[in-house]
Amino acid sequence: MKRRTQDTDQQWRNRLTPEQYRVLRQKGTERPFSGRYVHCEEDGVYRCAACGAELFSSTAKFDSGTGWPSFTVPLRDHTVELHEDRSFFMRRTEVTCASCGGHLGHVFDDGPAGCDRYCINSVSLELDPDGITLDDAPADDPAAA
Repeated sequence: MKRRTQDTDQQWRNRLTPEQYRVLRQKGTERPFSGRYVHCEEDGVYRCAACGAELFSSTAKFDSGTGWPSFTVPLRDHTVELHEDRSFFMRRTEVTCASCGGHLGHVFDDGPAGCDRYCINSVSLELDPDGITLDDAPADDPAAA
């Protein structure tokens, strides 16, 4: 997917809070259990805090006990991109927003019912409560079956 948002570093700094900039643009991580969406159970669509792109449905969210909001699948296959991450002497898969390239978190293969666990920083997200209804759950979510 071609990135639609190609702002300059200064434009990102002006638009985002310092913590959002650190996580979304510098690939930082918020402290576990510190984010506002860790225990959130409200319905809606989680959007990218940097560009507003729709990323995850609340119907795919679950409590992983890890300290970060966790999802089984993105809202649509093309909303996020996956990249190999070998930082900190680990081998992980980074999740970024397909629209702006913002760092969201990482995906692991230890989710419920054989699903993946998209472990996402709260500061990378904005919940849109009017985004969808429960009937709009991702069709390819095996945990919803």
